[in-house]
Amino acid sequence: MKILTKEEFLDKEEFYHKEIEKGKIFVYPTDTIYGLGCDAIQPKAIKRIREIKQRDEKPFSIIVPDKKWIFEHCIIKKDHEKYLEKLPGKFTLIIKLKNKANIAKKELIGDFETIGVRIPDNWFAEFLTRQKLVFVTTSVNLSGQKPIKNISELNAEIADKVDYAIDCGELNGKPSTLIDLTKEEVEIIKR
Repeated sequence: MKILTKEEFLDKEEFYHKEIEKGKIFVYPTDTIYGLGCDAIQPKAIKRIREIKQRDEKPFSIIVPDKKWIFEHCIIKKDHEKYLEKLPGKFTLIIKLKNKANIAKKELIGDFETIGVRIPDNWFAEFLTRQKLVFVTTSVNLSGQKPIKNISELNAEIADKVDYAIDCGELNGKPSTLIDLTKEEVEIIKR
């Protein structure tokens, strides 16, 4: 695993965009905790993340480039559109998918018809927006363990299987709030 600073990553932004497209696995900062991710259209990379986390078929969330992507690929009820105003921010919106062409659906969410969608309020999400990338986002931990808020907390077993880690110091450490928009009654789940 190669550890990068924000400056090193942004200095070679195009190179790392290509590395993402090649299916490389990244530990990266969000506006809450460190995430483990890859290009959301790369089935092999997503399978690697499942193996790294020792996670069964539980669905993964994604970071999307912008709200336009959500309207094009998801079903949003008119009275739920106000929740999109929370993005970018520390929220994951659970939404029904309508267009599955831009993600590796089977590897990401299996038989589910819903997906967790994020737009973190930080520089890495802004990079994904500039590059128009859809990126897998899951906490950096083995399934059932606590997420990390500092690269120094990275489990050695995970570090051995990751290609890059972007170290941005200590993050706030509280996972995003889930907002389930798939039912009539909106459900807000603090984690």
